[in-house]
Amino acid sequence: MNRIATSALTILRLLPRTALILTLLAAPVLAVPMMRADAGSTIEAPALKKNGVGFVLLVSLRRG
Repeated sequence: MNRIATSALTILRLLPRTALILTLLAAPVLAVPMMRADAGSTIEAPALKKNGVGFVLLVSLRRG
């Protein structure tokens, strides 16, 4: 009976620490679906200014 009580106390002592570690590991995984559900949380790069260099390169590199 003494071995059973000792092992039970050991398990009960480690249970809160294990629950805390599992919560910290699961938090990012559970936060991802919440971020994907919100359509307003998309981060996009600003649009590049068009300088017209592409047309100049096309005309200058054209073989004829």
